[in-house]
Amino acid sequence: MIITKSKPFTQEEITKLQEEFDTYIKTVIDIDKKICSAGCNRHFESEKVLLDKGSKQEDIWGGGIDTESKTIDFNSFINIRPSVNTSNEIQDPEIRKKFEELSKYFFQSFI
Repeated sequence: MIITKSKPFTQEEITKLQEEFDTYIKTVIDIDKKICSAGCNRHFESEKVLLDKGSKQEDIWGGGIDTESKTIDFNSFINIRPSVNTSNEIQDPEIRKKFEELSKYFFQSFI
């Protein structure tokens, strides 16, 4: 189940987001508009949701939440952009920091 919103996820929503992988929630965040789309099977699914809502490609980054260790990761194929980011991992320290801060905001009832 994909849930997309600009407010923190409730505990009930987080439980629904865990249905896809149980111990991991894939997240895609527009770091400019501060919108999170989570719960997808593949990051590109949530990326499409955000693009359809008017997000710009350069503002969309993917990662996830490990629900056992409650850690954030910065790894997704959608992060590969040859001229800006040559890895699955978010490499730019500023973008990485924004993604982490927003992840903590959206999952504040959980992390």
